[in-house]
Amino acid sequence: MSKIKIAIADDYQIFRDGLKVGLSEDENLEVIFEADNGEELMKSLESNAPDVIIMDLKMPIMDGMEATKEVRAKYPAIKVLVVTMYDDDKFIIHLMEIGANGYLLKNTEPDEIRKSIYAVHENGYYFNDVVNKALLKKLVLKNNLKPSFNNNVELSERELEVLKLICEEKTAAEIAKEIFLSPRSVEGIRQRLIEKVGVRNTAGLVMFAVKNNMVD
Repeated sequence: MSKIKIAIADDYQIFRDGLKVGLSEDENLEVIFEADNGEELMKSLESNAPDVIIMDLKMPIMDGMEATKEVRAKYPAIKVLVVTMYDDDKFIIHLMEIGANGYLLKNTEPDEIRKSIYAVHENGYYFNDVVNKALLKKLVLKNNLKPSFNNNVELSERELEVLKLICEEKTAAEIAKEIFLSPRSVEGIRQRLIEKVGVRNTAGLVMFAVKNNMVD
């Protein structure tokens, strides 16, 4: 397995140092650069592309919200894992809508941070403890928090099948094995789902599935 390249954007040196120590225990993870605000992050991305960015929300000059939007617009393949002190419902929904791939609290154990990096890298999203499906359900069913999806989306049986397996946190390779397709075909279906539903990434697809009661 080639190493997963990571960038850390956070204005607290002490947090970045602690995170690097925690991640260094896993030889498959490599921190390739750090930035202490969104602007510095965007500059570094011009010459160095990580697989996953661990993004703080509250930073000077350009905050994590703004930086997440910019990364999404310019580098759609890079996964963004937001790490913050806020576990506010509205924040979580907004972050998912602008294209974050996962959401962690700052007091998360290093083990879970490592697990979430693998999850966003392989599955495109990480919704475990903070944004688990129950919380997600509560959020998207509240009428004051309406994620914007395309209405009247018609999905084929195959697309529905893939969507349900995505919601079970299966990777493209695992889905391919289960429904006897190539991983590339599964990837094509996932991409088609993203376009049909009108979301930015796999995390948005999961929100759509929850909103429409397609998953338990």
